[in-house]
Amino acid sequence: MKYTFTLFTTLLFISLIGLHAAEPNPRESKKIDLGEDVMLEVVYLPPGEFMMGSSPEEKKWATGIEGGAQPGTNRESFEGEEPRLTRVKHGCWMGRTEVSVGQFKRFALESKYVTDAEKPEGKTQCFDMEWDGYRRNGTLVQPWKPMPGKSWRDPNWGFPNRDVFPVVCVSYNDMNAFCKWLTERERKAGRLLDGLEYRLPTEAEWEYGCRGGSKESLAFWWGNDLEQGEGRLNISAIDFLPGRKKTWPLAKAPWSDGFPFVSPVDQYGEKGRNGFGLADMCGGVWEFVIDHFDPKGGHEEIYYENLEKRTVTRPVCRGGNYFDVPGNARCAVRLGIAGVTYSDSRDGFRICLGRVVPR
Repeated sequence: MKYTFTLFTTLLFISLIGLHAAEPNPRESKKIDLGEDVMLEVVYLPPGEFMMGSSPEEKKWATGIEGGAQPGTNRESFEGEEPRLTRVKHGCWMGRTEVSVGQFKRFALESKYVTDAEKPEGKTQCFDMEWDGYRRNGTLVQPWKPMPGKSWRDPNWGFPNRDVFPVVCVSYNDMNAFCKWLTERERKAGRLLDGLEYRLPTEAEWEYGCRGGSKESLAFWWGNDLEQGEGRLNISAIDFLPGRKKTWPLAKAPWSDGFPFVSPVDQYGEKGRNGFGLADMCGGVWEFVIDHFDPKGGHEEIYYENLEKRTVTRPVCRGGNYFDVPGNARCAVRLGIAGVTYSDSRDGFRICLGRVVPR
């Protein structure tokens, strides 16, 4: 086993520094041992190109009857005016799925880490079980509200949290702490060479990974046909709210995905994996990336609020979530988060193993 890991990291390093002859195959996967029989699987993404952002036609569909996104907002403008050719210059390994509750639990137990939501004055956004609809007396009422005492351990699902669910209610700070722990753990064990680190993906790496190797500008990784999404993604669909005989009032997907809230990671198996073998890239939970949010669109290289100081105060999240309508769960969808301590029961992350990013 030790020899296998040493060989893996050596080949990884060679591929990442550009010695093309040793480059792993696309979709090649490896498992990282987090201890206590908990594994984390990563999949290789080769260098490549993709079309970042969305077209005016796609934006129009997203806010139409089938897409269901709320018209009149500026959310779609965050994707840029037109798709643009974007390059990912270096190969990397990305988590096959979002980090799960079980994987984050290993980190918290071993490091004794306390998340931002668990701190004395901490709180996290969770679903209000008393919520009865979007509008009350003509006023828009959101179903999520800040809840002290809730955290990744108990996201207020209304049912037990499970190790196979993606971890939620974790902040940008918490995600980076997980990546730092894993980097230090693997380096100490001699399984990670200098110049490499576990981190959040850059925004370009994430969208490249989401599109699964396609160079076309498509709404979803499988294409533009929403009907083909059945059995592939976890979004607002024809499912009952927890403990009730009501479906989501904004349900637009014409099927049941089987889950009132989030589904387990990789629930849909091979059908739910894209061309790179990555699962749950659309829907499921919003996934944070390492960049600062630029409302004009994503960038090929990591984007900072202040380049000189390399600051990120408003992180980017990608991919939509289990509560979203199809128009808000496309490959190009992106939002800016309130801050680095903010957390929500719709937000999670996946890791990337690649070159060290200056910060």
